[in-house]
Amino acid sequence: MIRLFRHYVPHSALLLGLVDFLLLMAAAEIGWLIRASQIGYPPGSLAERLPQVLSFAMPLQIALLAVGAYAAASFLSLRFAAARLMVAVSLGVIFLSLIFFFFPGLSYWRSSLLYSMVIAVVLLVVVRGVLGRVLGGDRFKRRVILLGAGERAAQVLALARQPGANFVVAAAIAMNASETAVGMAVDRSTIPNLPAFVIDRNASEIVLALQERRNALPYQDLLRVRTTGVQVSELSSFLERVTGRIDLGSVSHSWLIFSDGFSSGRMWSALFKRAFDITVSLLLLIVAVPLILLTAVAIRLESKGAAFYRQRRVGLFNQPFDIVKLRSMRQDAEVAGRPVWAEKDDPRITRIGRVIRKVRIDELPQIWSVLKGEMSFVGPRPERPQFVEQLEAEIPFYAERHMVKPGITGWAQLNYPYGASIDDARHKLEYDLYYAKNYSPFLDSLILLQTLRVILWPSGAR
Repeated sequence: MIRLFRHYVPHSALLLGLVDFLLLMAAAEIGWLIRASQIGYPPGSLAERLPQVLSFAMPLQIALLAVGAYAAASFLSLRFAAARLMVAVSLGVIFLSLIFFFFPGLSYWRSSLLYSMVIAVVLLVVVRGVLGRVLGGDRFKRRVILLGAGERAAQVLALARQPGANFVVAAAIAMNASETAVGMAVDRSTIPNLPAFVIDRNASEIVLALQERRNALPYQDLLRVRTTGVQVSELSSFLERVTGRIDLGSVSHSWLIFSDGFSSGRMWSALFKRAFDITVSLLLLIVAVPLILLTAVAIRLESKGAAFYRQRRVGLFNQPFDIVKLRSMRQDAEVAGRPVWAEKDDPRITRIGRVIRKVRIDELPQIWSVLKGEMSFVGPRPERPQFVEQLEAEIPFYAERHMVKPGITGWAQLNYPYGASIDDARHKLEYDLYYAKNYSPFLDSLILLQTLRVILWPSGAR
């Protein structure tokens, strides 16, 4: 994993992204040369048409990122990768049309653009067929040794065995006789030289996964291991890096206090985020208002009752505010006003409501809340006060999610399906804490781009 602007990116995804970008530039250049040779046009040098080449490669690269073409599944299934590629290329055509319309000087000949598109698709599919298995194989995975063989070590071992995992467990060391959750573990007493054992296993990291660390850590051995260049990581830090979430089962107050991050309140980050929210919300409202009005008419025609409704939510610093949504349920969805979790295939949802929930049209009126400053485009989803009271009582650190302004989309929405239970709320909180801890404009941009993937391939919308 490499850390870019406080967000962890797998080496394999970064490498594949770089290869894709070079291939897209090559496809643009080859398409131009083919068409130029057909009509006898002098091709000139690459430097002369570099702006056009970049104007072809960059939108397609952004489209690949937006549809999830660098997800772990892309390294495991060529069918999955090909489907994402076709959608990305289709979106790329739309992006290119807009760019060429507003900036005619960057445009290609339509004939050469067609050649470049076909060549790009072929090259991208071939490179995934050739490199996908290699980049997703063990050769590019980090080799770790677990110090501990209890339930926490078993949790890490289970993660390593999941498809698409970016690390392998080279060994596990049982520090005492009570640690029996990992069958492959080696007893510490049988290892006379821990640094030599680590080097022999070709490991690059030791993960402290002990159930009880008090008086159990071999500090001198770990110091010698560290001086050989092998990384020594806390379990919470390791899980944050490989899963993109803060594991509530291992995290402690001291780790949250002393670890780096939680910088969303810094002046420049806050100013940039607010300026982005104001600019984009004003632009989106121009486009969204007609769609909102048409949807409101469709809702009124299908069922009785108002097309819009207000709902109280908990915002930044636990301050309540009202959001406006397009109604997607029957007027009598909540008896006596009592809040009820939405269920899978909830019978209260109308036919129009089912459609607008899938593509998130019901959330569009919240752009007004973003413009007012009560919400942001990116952040934890605001919850209802009644649920917040219950969740804060049952889930540790739940109140900390309110230290960040709530958003329309967020890291949890990208990585976890719709939640309708205490356990779901716990898992989503782990992603919300990761976002709050590692916020940056880069992470916001990544979330906004990949929200398109959630819209195109809805996962658990209710």
